[in-house]
Amino acid sequence: YLTSFEQDTPAERSGHIAVVDRNIMYVWGGYKNAENHGFFDLYLPRNEIWTYNMESGVWTKHLAGGSLHSSMSGSCGVCVDGVLYLFGGHHARGNTNKIYRLPLRTPSLDKGFCLCVCFGVFFNWDSPGRGWNNHIHILDLETSTWSQPITTGDTPSPRAAHACATVGNRGYVFGGRYKNYRLNDLYYLDLDTWEWHEIVPQQGPVGRSWHSFTPVSLDHIFLFGGFTTDRETLSDAWLYSVSKNEWKPFKHSHTESPRLWHTACAGPDGEVFVFGGCANNLLSHHRAAHSNDLLVFNVQPKSLVRFCMETILQHRERLSSYWDCLPKHLLHSLKQRMARVNTLGS
Repeated sequence: YLTSFEQDTPAERSGHIAVVDRNIMYVWGGYKNAENHGFFDLYLPRNEIWTYNMESGVWTKHLAGGSLHSSMSGSCGVCVDGVLYLFGGHHARGNTNKIYRLPLRTPSLDKGFCLCVCFGVFFNWDSPGRGWNNHIHILDLETSTWSQPITTGDTPSPRAAHACATVGNRGYVFGGRYKNYRLNDLYYLDLDTWEWHEIVPQQGPVGRSWHSFTPVSLDHIFLFGGFTTDRETLSDAWLYSVSKNEWKPFKHSHTESPRLWHTACAGPDGEVFVFGGCANNLLSHHRAAHSNDLLVFNVQPKSLVRFCMETILQHRERLSSYWDCLPKHLLHSLKQRMARVNTLGS
């Protein structure tokens, strides 16, 4: 079954996942504060998926069926060819190492989550087998089998709450937590040879965990937010240049919106959409300040098509009679953006 209806925005949350397919951002899971129950946490419904249309700016809630049995936070999510793969996470009874898949493109969304594969051993918090690690695991999507490659080179130290980004045939890892320290080291893994390389740029960001690290071009990765060793929630942003091996601070208008354990997705027009996360110290005894704000960062120059769209909308009263001359895909995109303009203006 599938039920969809528009609402203002999803509930505030941290520890959720967000992926992009075409021009739609999908948000699932996470947790928020329980209503009127002190400091207890409340997981968001497991069958609830929110979509954000990056052209129209409209949020829509979907209810999906399937065999996903628990609401969770701290899961990993990735979209491959229109399918959401969801791995692991923490739920009310502990941790899981299961993988679920959900086709995102209509009409498959109503088929719901289905279990793909399970592997490994679950470790309790008090088990001597639990701890930080630096393992690499590969899931073959065709055979639904796991493997663990033998890596060489300068292997990163074990860590948690780090962030990863893929650019070309390289998988980059920045920061993360090891014991009571938040790191600011940068590595990449050659995905053809499985060799690790440590990168030592000049001055860069302070060490952090629970941050986001989002590829925005073939040469740039966007870093935002996180949590420091001194337990400060951050609102700074940086651009890392792959070709120059250089960090540069990125100026933006969201400096009063610190975030940790948020999500960040790159849009089709050079934007990064940061959703949710916590705005204060998540580890303190104070009530967590979970957010449902959507912060938009214009990281890359706008395309010529985008400039033309904005000009047409700016002069829509004079030009609307010519819209039907446009190719169908441009006309559809223009109407999506027009709907957003009408919503903002109402």
